[in-house]
Amino acid sequence: MSGVQMARENETLVEAALCVLNTADPLEKARLGDSVASKWLQGTITQPYDPSQDLPVPVRPARLSNVKLVSPSLMPKLGKAGSLQSRQAIVHSLVHTESWAIDLSWDIIARFGKKEAMPREFFTDFVKVAQDEGRHFSLLASRLEELGSSYGALPAHDGLWDSAIATSKDLLARLAIEHCVHEARGLDVLPTTISRFRNGGDDDTADLLERVVYPEEITHCAAGVKWFKYLCLRSRNPSLYQDSVVSQESEAEGGETQMEEVSEEVIKKFHEIVRTHFRGPLKPPFNEKARKAAGFGPQWYEPLVVKGPHNSNK
Repeated sequence: MSGVQMARENETLVEAALCVLNTADPLEKARLGDSVASKWLQGTITQPYDPSQDLPVPVRPARLSNVKLVSPSLMPKLGKAGSLQSRQAIVHSLVHTESWAIDLSWDIIARFGKKEAMPREFFTDFVKVAQDEGRHFSLLASRLEELGSSYGALPAHDGLWDSAIATSKDLLARLAIEHCVHEARGLDVLPTTISRFRNGGDDDTADLLERVVYPEEITHCAAGVKWFKYLCLRSRNPSLYQDSVVSQESEAEGGETQMEEVSEEVIKKFHEIVRTHFRGPLKPPFNEKARKAAGFGPQWYEPLVVKGPHNSNK
């Protein structure tokens, strides 16, 4: 039974998220995700979850098996978009990444929303991320076909979901690794990718990445930073952060010095989690402008850069 057939009236957002996760066809997954997101944002789906239900979340979402998976270290070089073959390979890689980004967004809603008693705004933020990722997937998959290829025509790797499994029991870790580190890495490489497509004469792909994907990915990284900070601050003062995200004005009531101490505490926690859960050091160059726009300033990531002989690709 497909995800669309499983959907029903009066379902909660978590139930609908599980329908998306259990939909194998990536195009259908994106379409269903867009429909669920619209229903939540328009108020047709009203409840994030049923407090009396503990619904199982799949370890691995449903996926079609037509994509040949290889180890990241065995992935063929993508090239620099100077040839049609290279442009197809790069877009295929982006399509695959976006397909997993859809699942990651719905998974964080279904896996952690009720478990961590997150406020409604958490669900809304990641519904918006999920809808964006589905749109990116659909547009890039369509562009790939215009380039004479299709999703599944080339090998891919599932490194993103490997990280998801490793952080499946810890929302702080999931936010730090998937929704801060990996999202920010995408921001680092996109400007170069856009330039390569332009230099290769492919303005259509460059425009899609520059006008749609790039600006929206900044907001996705911002969501990761926002909710990482929220969880850290809520653990420090549960009553203040119980039902919603406290405004910056409320946070500032404790005084500038106190806020600096809290900020240092949050960033220290981030460093601790990344060192525990991320394989290898963070590697420059960094897109400082985009990262800053996402609230992810250099104090978050520069201390995690390891220079010298230990800086590997692991």
